[in-house]
Amino acid sequence: MEPIPESGYYYPNKIARIILEALEDVMGKNGLNAVLNLAHLSHLIDNPPPNNLNKEFDFAYVSAINLALEELYGPRGGRGLALRAGRAAFAEGLRNFGALAGAGDLAFKVLPLQAKLRIGLPAMAKIFTQVSDQLTTVQEQEHVFVYTIHRCPVCWGRNGTTDKPVCFMAVGLLQEGLKWVSGGSEFRVNESKCVAKGDDVCEFVIQRTPMR
Repeated sequence: MEPIPESGYYYPNKIARIILEALEDVMGKNGLNAVLNLAHLSHLIDNPPPNNLNKEFDFAYVSAINLALEELYGPRGGRGLALRAGRAAFAEGLRNFGALAGAGDLAFKVLPLQAKLRIGLPAMAKIFTQVSDQLTTVQEQEHVFVYTIHRCPVCWGRNGTTDKPVCFMAVGLLQEGLKWVSGGSEFRVNESKCVAKGDDVCEFVIQRTPMR
């Protein structure tokens, strides 16, 4: 695969490190190394980003990892791994970030479900907007929440190259985040718009009623 040109937009090293650790958890060290080699990121093998909040991990690297998953494992296999990695990334590290850390407090746990979602989803969006160059907004509608990434690292540089949404790492992260915020419920998250298939933003529609 061709390298994706660097964007000049960045994730903090800490979030990149969490993503790489999550990928290693779901696919093993050899699997992760194969992905990094294909993504032209072999310098990261046995050399993860430092555990700090410096914004130094280019969006193009996140996108290249996502594309390498698809190329190595096929669309379906890559999708499954990206979903699992997204979920693991939230479970292993992102839930301890800033505004979300309070979701484990008793005062939050006793709130009604819709109130938890109304607080928790914007808190997730705010973390990424505050600590990275990812711009995210949340809109509340009657039956759904719409979570929109206006500058998406997962498909950076792939504008209009596919006919289907590809940001499954973001879907997995949202699914696990909603599970954490809600106290254990699973929600349907559907990527309705994706820059990789020619849309202007990446948009995720979240049903307000949990599946279980």
